[in-house]
Amino acid sequence: MRVLIALIVIVYLIGVGVALAPTFQSKWSTATAAELTSSVGQALPSAFAWPVSAYHSFADKETPQNTK
Repeated sequence: MRVLIALIVIVYLIGVGVALAPTFQSKWSTATAAELTSSVGQALPSAFAWPVSAYHSFADKETPQNTK
């Protein structure tokens, strides 16, 4: 059971890193440390939610819209 939990955590953290990679790639050489930190901070919520966006893209589901 510990191995399964460890594997899930490792895959999740790799996914967070993959989601943050474009931010690091675009800002690493050109931005200051403060700008890099700020852009990473702004990208963290969507990076932490990568399983949800991956599920939605896999299942071709869009977010439900309110119909009135």
